[in-house]
Amino acid sequence: MSTQITSDYSLRFRLLLLPSNAGVVSSGLESVLSPTMIDLASDAPLPELPGEGFSAAEPVGTSISDHARSDSGMFWLEGDALMCVCPDCRAPMSVRVWLMIADCWRCGTSIELTDEQEREALRLLKQRQAAQRPAMPDASGRRAGDERSATPRPLNRTPAGRRPDGLSARTDSAAAPPARRGQSPVPAARREAPEDGPADPSTKRLEATYNEPRRRLARHRTPGAWLLRLLKDSPAWLTSLLIHLLVLMILALLTARREEDANYIRLNAIVSKDVRRPGQEAIENPADEVRFDLPVPEKVDLQDRQTRETVIRADQEARELRLVDTADPNLPELERLKLEIGQADGSSVAVAARDPRVRVELIKQEGGTTLTEAAVARGLRWLAQQQQPDGRWRLDGGVRSDSAATSLALLPFLGAGQTHLSGRHKDAVARGLRWLVGKQKPDGDLRADSQGNSGMYAHGQGAIVLGEAYLMTGDEALRQPAQKALDFIVHAQYPDGGWRYQPSREIGGGPQRGDTSVVGWQLMAMQSARAAKLAVPEATFELSSHFLDSVQRKDGAVYAYQPGHQPTPTMTAEALLCRIYLGWTKSDPPLMEGVRYLLDEHPPDAAKPNVYYWYYATQALHHVGGPEWERWNFLMRDVLVNSQEARGEAAGSWAPRGEHASAGGRLYMTSLAVCTLEVYYRHLPIFRQVDVQ
Repeated sequence: MSTQITSDYSLRFRLLLLPSNAGVVSSGLESVLSPTMIDLASDAPLPELPGEGFSAAEPVGTSISDHARSDSGMFWLEGDALMCVCPDCRAPMSVRVWLMIADCWRCGTSIELTDEQEREALRLLKQRQAAQRPAMPDASGRRAGDERSATPRPLNRTPAGRRPDGLSARTDSAAAPPARRGQSPVPAARREAPEDGPADPSTKRLEATYNEPRRRLARHRTPGAWLLRLLKDSPAWLTSLLIHLLVLMILALLTARREEDANYIRLNAIVSKDVRRPGQEAIENPADEVRFDLPVPEKVDLQDRQTRETVIRADQEARELRLVDTADPNLPELERLKLEIGQADGSSVAVAARDPRVRVELIKQEGGTTLTEAAVARGLRWLAQQQQPDGRWRLDGGVRSDSAATSLALLPFLGAGQTHLSGRHKDAVARGLRWLVGKQKPDGDLRADSQGNSGMYAHGQGAIVLGEAYLMTGDEALRQPAQKALDFIVHAQYPDGGWRYQPSREIGGGPQRGDTSVVGWQLMAMQSARAAKLAVPEATFELSSHFLDSVQRKDGAVYAYQPGHQPTPTMTAEALLCRIYLGWTKSDPPLMEGVRYLLDEHPPDAAKPNVYYWYYATQALHHVGGPEWERWNFLMRDVLVNSQEARGEAAGSWAPRGEHASAGGRLYMTSLAVCTLEVYYRHLPIFRQVDVQ
């Protein structure tokens, strides 16, 4: 244990020279008495101090050793050791000169010398060194300093039985016990005051006056003192943290007493000897571990890991189109919507099934699957990526018509229930509608920049878009553009009831003959306008029916492109769909005969792609329903799903293949393919009701 060192600079020592004839012992040495102790905290009067008889000059015959003792007062030499008096217990202490520190052997007190005391001690040591040097003899043969005494007294000797404080050894050990802590030590001079009166003025005596220290000197180290100092010097937050940690540790060690009557469950683990690494857990039937909201195709083998992962990924993509904000005020009340779908008896609610909230039930009932809906989601994602900054789309084939491209791109978004007010792709739809309406002319013309034979195709497709957008949202901002587009169709009709590439008023002299391909788009636009309760003349529908009579064969079972041409499956499918919207039913033999013709002789075939034909034929057979629809749907969905691009920048689209594909390009192909796969909910079937309750 290291010694505590305390320096008190409040201590001041004063050398008092007493009369030279006081206190001479038998050996002839002067006596050094203990200095008088004065307690500044005491109320007692100060003792009398001698005021006379002090001699500043040293009497002749005094040795260097005596000079050192009388001048230093507090210090003296015993042999080679420098000594001083303990201020607490009055015991002698040795001074470590190299540190200027004194340690008490009795009470353990350590003091550090002040600058004044250090100078006094060094002066005493220098005097002793000077006295030990041999003096140079003079002419008479005597050494300097011999005039005092012929026989010099020893420098390092202290009279036997005497101490520098004027007390004998017996007095220090027995008669003068050390002062107790907390009390000022009583000076020896005060304890042994002479009874015969004042001391002889010739006697020299040292008295020191001690001031009350500003802080106590170091005491004995008590157990736990280091902890108290640590807590005192530490910041408050650290002390609080340590205390709280200690309390938490104690609380953690405390355990609640267990109730003997409590009920407990004991679990026993049985370790199998068959070690399995993570990922090797056996699943008896993986298909049972996966649950899909939409049906999975019958031919899909979910036992195969790769196939199962593909279907799971498709199911996640299909969910994108069903994520809607239930608090969206633009969505109709769900219960009312289901009731309208179940009681649908007209075309006014034909697009109600596009609501994402009822899509799962419709896909299940109408023959869709997880893969078909995932293909729709991927196709819409690709179309959204192709939109230009101003909202338009562009064909990447040989035909130049941004109006037709924009209308074709918007049709599948609307078919999936994505409007400019709600849905995942509402921003893309809003920009497209804004561009389309902005390009409409005052007379309702939507052809915009169309060139060649694409003019009336583009207008018919744009009129369908405006009519369906208004029907689905009821946005009054779209009413007038939709009505003006419909009026343009009415005025562009030819006298034979058909439409062709240009409106009738723009054609000069000569015969005006329509074609079935353009007629189909205009009739679809009028059907959407009638569902939206826009003004559609009945005479326009009657004239279009007369045109279809002119191009039919076999009493209306098959149809040609123009009168006098041979029937084709594409024109037959488009004309049969028009006949359904014009009022034919399943009881009309030509309709069912034409459906069987399409299914038996021209089913969907990946080796003979024709998306334009598939688009119209799928809609016609969906309305008819029954076994014919099931056969067609099974073939159609596989062909389209399997031919969709799965990788690269074109992922989600369809490559342009088949008739007219080179004219419209990839965008034309993708738009019609997505609309075909949306058939399960794009329009409610006309000849049967769907229950979504």
